[in-house]
Amino acid sequence: MTRPRRLIIFDVDGTLVDSQGDIVAAMTDAFQRADVAVPQRENILSIVGLSLDVAMARLAPELDTAIQSKMVQGYKDAYVSLRAQTGAAMSSPLYPGAAQALADLGSTSENILGVATGKSKRGLDKLIEAHGLEGVFVTQQVADYHPSKPHPSMLLTAMAETGINPECAVMIGDTSYDMDMARAAGIRAIGVSWGYHDSTALTGAHEIIDDFDALSATLEQMWSAQL
Repeated sequence: MTRPRRLIIFDVDGTLVDSQGDIVAAMTDAFQRADVAVPQRENILSIVGLSLDVAMARLAPELDTAIQSKMVQGYKDAYVSLRAQTGAAMSSPLYPGAAQALADLGSTSENILGVATGKSKRGLDKLIEAHGLEGVFVTQQVADYHPSKPHPSMLLTAMAETGINPECAVMIGDTSYDMDMARAAGIRAIGVSWGYHDSTALTGAHEIIDDFDALSATLEQMWSAQL
């Protein structure tokens, strides 16, 4: 019997790549240039995955929107500068096992891979190029065209683009925003324990994995349970 097509959507920062060094450094630079007290590292990492305007408003709610907007641009400029110094492949390295997991999943004919990320299209394109992932992700949803996570717009668009129904889709991510977005879109959610939110915060996850080696088996269990 032919197996149905399945859509496997990944978050990027904290799930596929570890970009926390540049994120913290760029946010620190943005706050310092605005002469505003820099948030604690854990507070900065807690907003990874949100669109930048939403993230900045959470980190500096006391500032007016004009200043927040300047800080968003300051973050973008600093991030681009940091990435240029070392290259995206080194500043945002893939987590152990990520490349192999993508290759294995992509080699299965019924699997369609996608991403749903708070990154800009420019940032995602640079990262895909740096890691040689061109052609891997059939659908790419970025912050430029959607409300911030956990709004389900990214996932609903990914399913519409690929023609996949919710019961045949899954979101994989490291933050509560990813899990809540998946729930809002009516699809399954797999949390990863190695990212920027503690696994105890991933209350919306159907499953939580500790390494990429566990992903294929977890997906198979999930699909089998639906038969």
